[in-house]
This record gives sequence, C-alpha cells and structure tokens, in this order.
Amino acid sequence: MDKIRIGVIGIGGRGTIANQWKRDDGRSAVVAGADVTDVYVDGFKELHGEDVFFTHDYRELLERDDIDAIAVTSPDFCHEEHAVAALEAGKHVFCEKPLAITIEGCDHILKAWKDAGTRLMVGFNMRHMPIFRVMKRTADEGVIGDIKAVWVRHFVGEGGNFYFHDWHATRENATSLLLQKGSHDIDMIHWICGQYTERVVGMGSLDFFGGDKPNDLTCSTCDETDTCPDVYKVEKRQQCAFRQEVDVEDHDMIMMRLGGGIKATYLQCQYTPDYRRNYVFIGTKGRMECDTKTGKVEVLTRRGNDPHFFTDRTYHLKPVEGTHGGADPVITTDFLDMIQKGKEPVATPLAGRMSVAVGVKGAESVRNGNVPMDIPEPPEYAL
Repeated sequence: MDKIRIGVIGIGGRGTIANQWKRDDGRSAVVAGADVTDVYVDGFKELHGEDVFFTHDYRELLERDDIDAIAVTSPDFCHEEHAVAALEAGKHVFCEKPLAITIEGCDHILKAWKDAGTRLMVGFNMRHMPIFRVMKRTADEGVIGDIKAVWVRHFVGEGGNFYFHDWHATRENATSLLLQKGSHDIDMIHWICGQYTERVVGMGSLDFFGGDKPNDLTCSTCDETDTCPDVYKVEKRQQCAFRQEVDVEDHDMIMMRLGGGIKATYLQCQYTPDYRRNYVFIGTKGRMECDTKTGKVEVLTRRGNDPHFFTDRTYHLKPVEGTHGGADPVITTDFLDMIQKGKEPVATPLAGRMSVAVGVKGAESVRNGNVPMDIPEPPEYAL
C-alpha cells in the first residue's frame, strides 16, 4: 500500500504519539485531527502543516476518502464509540489502551473489527520496550523453566498528576485504575507467561485522594494550593484531587490465576514518593527480575545439570531514543507494517480485551467483599 494517511481522534495528551507517523521515508503522514477543544490545534498544525484538516466532530474524519487509518487517542470512555465508528467506516484503527472501559465495550469493538475486515491494533507500547522484550525472550527460551509465580509492583509516584486532577478519578469515566494504569502490567503478565487470567480476586481502597472539596474547585482558584498535600497541580489538569466525586481506588492489589496453573499478583499504589515498576517471574529452573528504575534484568538459575543452570545473567539495558522508553517509534512502525506488509501485530486485539476483563473483574472483587471473580470467556469471533 502507498503512504498511510492517518487521522487522529484526540490530538492532545496521548495523541502526541501520532507525531511518530510524520515520517521522512514517506510511509505515513498525519493528514487530519479531531478534538473537542482548540487547546492543542496550534501545536498540531505547527508539526503537521497549516493545511492539516481539523474538526471538532470526529465523524468528519470518517467521511473523508483521504484518510486510511484512525488513531483513537481520546479519553478512555470514548474508545468504544470512536473505534467502532472508525471500523464501521472501513478505516484501519490504532486504539490506545485500555481498549474500552467495560468488557462489553471491548467485545463490541472486536465484533466491529471482524465485520469490517480492516486491521486493529491496541496501543500496548510496553511490549515494545527493550526491558520487557528481554524478559519475554528469556522466558520463551526456557531459561527459568515453566513459569509458576509472578509478582508485579507498580509504584505510581505521579498518581495525582496522571489521574486525580482530571476525568480519570471517577468510576463513570475510567471504571478503575486497574484499567487505565494496570492494563499495561496485566498485559505484560499475560504476554510473558503466554497465558491469560482465568480468575481474579482483589483488595483495594481510596486512601489518600478524594475527600470533601467541591467538585468544581480548581487548583488555580483554591486558597489552599500552597499547603495542598498533593504537589502535582498543572495547567491542563486543574480539578481538585480531593473533590467529593473521586471514587476510584488509589491503592489496588489483585491476585490472578492464569492458565497452566500460574499464580500472579499485581500491586499498584498512586501516592508513592517514587515512580518505578518491579517484575519478578519464578519458574521451575530459576527466577528473573527487572526494575525500571535501574534498567537491569537479572536472571538467577537453580543448581542442576541443565545447561541453563551453569550461570546467572544480568542484562544492562542500553539507552534508546524515543518516548515511552523508546517504544513509541517501534509500535507506530508496527502499525504501518501491519497494514502495509500484513505483519501480525505484537499485541493482538484479543490481548486488549483480556487485560480489560481482568481489570474490570478485579475492581468488582475489590468492591464486593473481595470475592473471587471468573473472567468471562471471549466470544468466538475474538479468537
């Protein structure tokens, strides 16, 4: 296929990933954008040209014959509407994670994808980060044997900045931060283990954010800004993080039973002083661990006669260029390869659905007395 012409729904925030499709090799170009606000229009046109089409109504993008693909980078609660509409219009779709904020929403998107016959990719950029690709390859090579246990800790040091000063902080808009933030990590567990979750149980609470402040209070109008316990107050996210409507948990813990008898835990806290991820995979022959702060992957093996047992390994990740740990340039190229070359994407649409399903059911467990929840089987058309 010739140059892929891309329209972006939601040009601010995560919409900046579309900058990667402005390429010197002529494979793609961003030709249009849609957003409900004009805040990001000047920057959008500065990068992609004054003639780039812009509208407040995303439907106008879908009506254009000069757009081949749509990047859905709008807020999470809009993904289902925008992705389904784009697929029904015959466009290829890149949909930022989470695929949707309900299981039914994910299945709706997958049905539209199957009916459309076009291509769909989920924005799981962590699958393209070098540190996790090293772990995936190590697991696939059998270095640590059959994985039996997984421990993942996510220290979200900027939880206020990312999630509690804007729309993410309500269940109506986000369902749970097990989707918005956790879908990455749940997907990593699934990907590296090669199995999906079958049952989940969770505990969690709203410990730090939320409170009794008015819902219309903003940081710029608050007389307590200088003494506020949350330091993250930025121009584009102004809603008070301690307002009454906040109802998503800022501290979640879930345990998962995956296929093959694998047991996994995922712990997420939105008010830690540092930002990092720590992953541990334990198998029948050894253990591997990574920490995104140090950029190292350590592989320890048990003593024995297997050649894998002869030595331990430490991988020191080299610096890479590009946003999101070098993943954004790679995943956007993967999207082009999927359309132009027929290459299967690293992350399938089904993977997007399954990570959301775990987040949804994990949140249900948290909010219903910590009872175990079975993950609904995907519909046949999603397989």
